[in-house]
Amino acid sequence: MNSTKSLRNFCIIAHIDHGKSTLADRLLEHTGTISKKKMQNQVLDNMELERERGITIKSHSIRIDYKDFILNLIDTPGHVDFTYEVSRTLSASEGALLIVDAAQGIEAQTVTNYLLALENDLEIIPVINKVDLPNADIENVSAQIIEMVGCKKEDILLASAKTGEGIEDILNAITSKIPAPEEPKNEEFKGLIFDSIYDRYRGVVAYVRVYEGSLKKGSRIKFFAHDTHYDVDEVGHFIIDRKKSDSIKAGEVGYIIANVRDIEHVLAGDTVTNFNKPCKEALPGFQKIKPMVFSGLFPADAGEYDDLRTALEKLKLNDASLSFEPEVSDALGFGYRCGFLGLLHMEIIQERLEREFNLSIVTTSPNVKYLANLKDGSQEEVQRPALLPDPKFLDSLMEPIVTAEILTPVDYIGNVMKICEEKRGKYKSTQYLSESKVQLIYDLPLGEILFDFYDRIKSGSKGYASFDYTFKEYKESKLDKLDILINKEPVDALSMICSKKDSYHRGLALCQKLKELIPRHQIQIPIQASIGSRVIARTNIAPFRKNVTEKLYGGDVTRKNKLLQKQKKGKKRMRTIGRVEVPQEALLAVLKI
Repeated sequence: MNSTKSLRNFCIIAHIDHGKSTLADRLLEHTGTISKKKMQNQVLDNMELERERGITIKSHSIRIDYKDFILNLIDTPGHVDFTYEVSRTLSASEGALLIVDAAQGIEAQTVTNYLLALENDLEIIPVINKVDLPNADIENVSAQIIEMVGCKKEDILLASAKTGEGIEDILNAITSKIPAPEEPKNEEFKGLIFDSIYDRYRGVVAYVRVYEGSLKKGSRIKFFAHDTHYDVDEVGHFIIDRKKSDSIKAGEVGYIIANVRDIEHVLAGDTVTNFNKPCKEALPGFQKIKPMVFSGLFPADAGEYDDLRTALEKLKLNDASLSFEPEVSDALGFGYRCGFLGLLHMEIIQERLEREFNLSIVTTSPNVKYLANLKDGSQEEVQRPALLPDPKFLDSLMEPIVTAEILTPVDYIGNVMKICEEKRGKYKSTQYLSESKVQLIYDLPLGEILFDFYDRIKSGSKGYASFDYTFKEYKESKLDKLDILINKEPVDALSMICSKKDSYHRGLALCQKLKELIPRHQIQIPIQASIGSRVIARTNIAPFRKNVTEKLYGGDVTRKNKLLQKQKKGKKRMRTIGRVEVPQEALLAVLKI
């Protein structure tokens, strides 16, 4: 069984909610890897949020014995935020099950993951899942798959992960169609790290696909991304939980524990090798994950600042893609500027902070990273609007552009294209996947799709459209920094960078929104939107008026006037020294503008 001929390494790729994790459950159940007694839904998703949301956030691996074969299944995230994790998982496999919902058909991330699989030269096995649904349209979905993949109709497998229909056919296809790993050519150990987790007692557990040689306990290893070396404490394979073994060999998928305490030393996509007999070159495709979306996280209670730091440090142990650094806001006090892979990644981190660490968090509006070209020829990264250089030093501003793939029924093409145009999108191409479904390609500014783009696409297509994107480039654009002043004081948490043509409308809309959300005080509160020193929009929150004369019972009118003048002087003093309380929903209003 040590020969690579008996090994099959495969992954499951699909759009969100097309049944990847449920299909994995049925494969484990059918092969007896997990007994029915221990079986539960989404068995590979061990995070509470994964189960609740019905999505896979972290990659998971499991070893399956089937007939005379050893199958290594790697379950991958399906969301666009985790595309790099998916790509590393694909590179660790020789084949992929391409799952398509029988009712929904091909969606945006189906196309993206299929193209990633092609780039990695994987054997694709198309599977139509949920064939038991009353609204399953097998003929139409089959036509979409044939159009995209170029396969024959008889190559498409039909299955229901819910009932177990077609599971045996899928297993037979895995063993017969997916090739075995290549026989090793060198004795030097070479392995690809496709994911990792942090064990509080043993340090980082690296998930590895071995390409050359073998590794056993006591060996000294090094990683190509840095110069640090470690002694191996344990190696093994994944059978639900970690199972210790004597060694991991070429072609296998397993784990390495080497008392690594810094998770940034174990990066997805990096190559691990033997320190004493290293391989000559690293495996291709490694890149350090860079955050795409930034947001400020502040404790609602200033006394929880240290607790927030501790919580972020613990989360980072299992998530190297999370970055954070201290930040001070005039409006919110002390907090942290955090970098995320995307909006879903941001939501997950926020929810985990609240659930697992019982923290109450105030969040600033997310923004993307801009590149500022200065007049002296240098370039600066701008992670938040407050850090934008002074206009007199600024030559130009560059924003991130993404290539968006939008799949929609033909009936809603007009609605989708209109939304893309409003978001400053540049049309690239149209491709018909079938008579009823079309793929639109647009280049869009990343900052424009952060807020309501996905919701608007769903609304404009009555819920049928799907959306995926990949980073393309930084491009020079005409942008303004929009500041919001409340009671003549700038609120850094509400500052934003937007297109010059949209700045007036956004400023006006934000002023009106804040007027609704900020409670009235005893003084008049002016709300202003400005670009530099120029105010482009203004509104006022009317004050409460206390009736200071209500206790007067007739008498000289001068007494009444005295009281009113005294009130006037008091309000003037309040206006000078008073601070305005801004609620959390007002700070997040920028998201909806």
